[in-house]
Amino acid sequence: MEKKRKQIQNRYDARFEKDVWSVFKVMGEFVDGYERMSHIGPSVSFFGSARIKEGTPYYQLAVDTARKLSEHGFGIITGGGPGIMEAGNRGARMSGGTSVGLCISLPHEDDSNDYIEKEYRIDFNYFFARKVMFVKYAQGFVVLPGGLGTLDEFFEAMTLIQTRKIQQFPIVMMGTEYWSGLIDWIKNTMIAEKTIDAKDLDLFHVTDDSEEAASIIHEFYQNKELRPNF
Repeated sequence: MEKKRKQIQNRYDARFEKDVWSVFKVMGEFVDGYERMSHIGPSVSFFGSARIKEGTPYYQLAVDTARKLSEHGFGIITGGGPGIMEAGNRGARMSGGTSVGLCISLPHEDDSNDYIEKEYRIDFNYFFARKVMFVKYAQGFVVLPGGLGTLDEFFEAMTLIQTRKIQQFPIVMMGTEYWSGLIDWIKNTMIAEKTIDAKDLDLFHVTDDSEEAASIIHEFYQNKELRPNF
């Protein structure tokens, strides 16, 4: 067994020097992100699939919701790509709102969409640095149908709020049919097995109505301070 352990250790390339220097690349992304995002004002982060096309109901729902939120005075933050991200930025631009794109370098995805304001396109190599910006500078999340990245952002926000690492902010899930299976599983498995509390269901709202979604976020802040989350 000791021989096997040594073989594994000998095959492991720690790349210590490379790892140390990469810290400065990470720091640069945080500094650039903090500096540029600090000027956007109150905003809402939109999440959803890059694969949802223009002309589909979910794309239009994202456009309408982003437009209504912009009319309430909120900027829109997206991942900067196509699909739901494009729809969110498009809705912001339609009503003259701030339109932010936090773009990530991926080999299999297109470039940023055309509805991001030039000064608010910010490029990232590291998902974790990008995720900090989505949470830190958002006064709410709108979560439309999406894949693993969308689920990641949704549960990240839920975890931070549940553990009180950040103050609660509104999370609105849109696409009741799409999310129904997940919500049923949360209710029938997680709550039933007592891995979460029933009150955790109060951390998010579900609707298919763009006006309602915008009102939920707008009304949440009627008597609350608007500021970055940490």
